[in-house]
Amino acid sequence: MKLADIVDIVEGKVVCGQDMLGKKIDYAFSSDLLSDVLTINKAGILLLTGVANMQTIRTADVAEVSCVVLVRGKKASKEMIDLATDIGLVLVESEGSMFGTGGKLYQKGLQPLY
Repeated sequence: MKLADIVDIVEGKVVCGQDMLGKKIDYAFSSDLLSDVLTINKAGILLLTGVANMQTIRTADVAEVSCVVLVRGKKASKEMIDLATDIGLVLVESEGSMFGTGGKLYQKGLQPLY
């Protein structure tokens, strides 16, 4: 599924990485425990999280995540946006819950990582 389609499904706002919305994503992972994100062994996934801080962006970089969707109406700081831009990460804000957002994406064909 293309990132542009994901943004539409989650009714999200792209805060950086607009030029990468044509990229294809096959798998998603949801977590508020960043230590769990570090256990991911597949590059290029989508991460759904409610943790909106710099560590989220750094963790996504180490785990080779392609896109982070901040759920529950969390907003990215300017510092988060700047770092995400520097590392080539798509960052999206969504008002939906983690459960509901993940369910919508699964229903449209995005696969769970586990």
